[in-house]
Amino acid sequence: MEKFLGEIKKVLNKVGVSGEIDLTTPPNPEMGDFAFACFNIAKEWKMSPVEAAKTIEARIKNYELRIIDRVQAMGPYVNFYLKASELAKIVLGEIQKKGKKYGINNSGKGKKVLIEYPSNNTHKEFHIGHLRNVCIGNSLVQLYEQNGYKVYPVNYLNDFGNHVAKCLWGLIKFHKDEKPPANKQKWLGEIYAEASKKLTEPDALAIKTPGLAEQVGDMGKAEDLEYTVQKYREEVAEIQKQIESQDPKIWKVFMQTRQWSIDKFEEIFKQLGVEHKAVFYEKDLKDKGQKMVDDLLKKGIAQVGEGGAIIIDLSEYKLDIALLRKSNGAGLYLTSDLPLAMEKFKKCNADESIVITGTEQNFYFKQLYKILELIGFNKKLTHIGYGLVNLKEGKMSSRLGNVILYEDLYAEVFAMLKAESVERHPDWSEKKINNNVSVLAMAALKFDMQKHEAAKNITFDAKEATSFEGFSGLYVLYAIARINSILKQSKKSKAKIDYNLLDKPEEKHLVLFLAKYEEVVKSALMNYNPSEITRYSFDLAQSFNDFYNKHSILKAETESLVAARLQLVGAAKNVLENSLGLLTIGTVEEM
Repeated sequence: MEKFLGEIKKVLNKVGVSGEIDLTTPPNPEMGDFAFACFNIAKEWKMSPVEAAKTIEARIKNYELRIIDRVQAMGPYVNFYLKASELAKIVLGEIQKKGKKYGINNSGKGKKVLIEYPSNNTHKEFHIGHLRNVCIGNSLVQLYEQNGYKVYPVNYLNDFGNHVAKCLWGLIKFHKDEKPPANKQKWLGEIYAEASKKLTEPDALAIKTPGLAEQVGDMGKAEDLEYTVQKYREEVAEIQKQIESQDPKIWKVFMQTRQWSIDKFEEIFKQLGVEHKAVFYEKDLKDKGQKMVDDLLKKGIAQVGEGGAIIIDLSEYKLDIALLRKSNGAGLYLTSDLPLAMEKFKKCNADESIVITGTEQNFYFKQLYKILELIGFNKKLTHIGYGLVNLKEGKMSSRLGNVILYEDLYAEVFAMLKAESVERHPDWSEKKINNNVSVLAMAALKFDMQKHEAAKNITFDAKEATSFEGFSGLYVLYAIARINSILKQSKKSKAKIDYNLLDKPEEKHLVLFLAKYEEVVKSALMNYNPSEITRYSFDLAQSFNDFYNKHSILKAETESLVAARLQLVGAAKNVLENSLGLLTIGTVEEM
């Protein structure tokens, strides 16, 4: 695409257009492939934009053009029509030459980037919000690598927060003598949700807590219930202190349950294609963070606030008050995240550190990065916030226990697709169906999680995600499977490819789309936006299907045209697979 744009700009320079030249794509192919607006040059030439467009058209006609077929002034625009044959020759030749490396560039050569994701919590469920985080992180890793960077993916597990104390309190108080089920991580998440309810919903305690009525007396006495809740909260706080002091009374169960979570996370990461080069844990950073807070206090960067809490006043930066330490001496997220930022750079001296979390933490990361700046930590720090993944029923919450677990969602999608595959292919073996469906299920989930810009909230709809029509990953995979079928049926031909034969509008449109791929990859990275890749792959699949539905490939008029169209669809398959590869989505031979 840069070659074509560069050629048009050279022609415009020759006819007197100077300065920065912006070229746009007309809304209708009949209006050309690229357009140049003459408003600015008209002021320079002291004539109307319409007259400037006609002047440029007349001047260009005096030059011999290689890739430009014709130029036409339309109102205040000069429209450029590219030669379909030259376009096909250059683009298809480039794709055939580079293959899987088509779209790769070296703009980041010699640079390192560190990407932290999904930053999940032990003792909690791995739900579909975490899935979206992983999908975005995986794609950013691929995008950076495709642009020549050395990428260092890491994770940070919050294994020391108040949620852990709640979970262990619930486990010890209400489930101490129970035998853990096979899925221990899911069990811990359920216990956490149960504990949270008991700590926040006093009216429900008498019903949900066996024996509570006997403990507090009359169930109608709200103050007794409130007292019980307060007592429960004090018990949780005591467990939190025990964890932070590594008290033997709690440390063994803490480490055991923590490992249950870590083991399950690793199993899920393997299925999702996540490969971390390092993992950081909050339990290893709390003490370092507390020392940093003491140091900030000594230097006068931090102050003692209300009740003895340690704060940093960021009001002059419009970032309010940042709380570094509670009045009871307990640390917070900031306490650990300050040393984490430094530890990550010690592990990998990167040019940029990226963290991916929910958008609800946008303000928090502005505070964190400002504090790091104030203490002289001058590194490039980037936070990418992604929106919530909602259910049709509304917002999810681990605390309320109304989350959809990734494992449950995957099982649901797998079952839906398997039923359809069995119906379509009764002759396939169980093994073949399961292998195919596992790829399709993952494609459906990963594509749907990334088809909108990260910052937007989304509502997941399993039916929509598993549709073979519309804006879905399966629509793109179906286009590839269709091409596979065409290539499988084709015979080897000795016919010389004549690019002049690829002169139909749908053929030219498809070639132009293939030419845009490198540009899309660069833009998606620059904007930290994998959704540009999902949109591109879908639009490319649509362009191929439009061509396929209007023109025969294997039964074209001549052998030379068959050969030319086979190269075109082969190039489309190559780029579709490359774009899905950026999304860490695999493909299947047939569907």
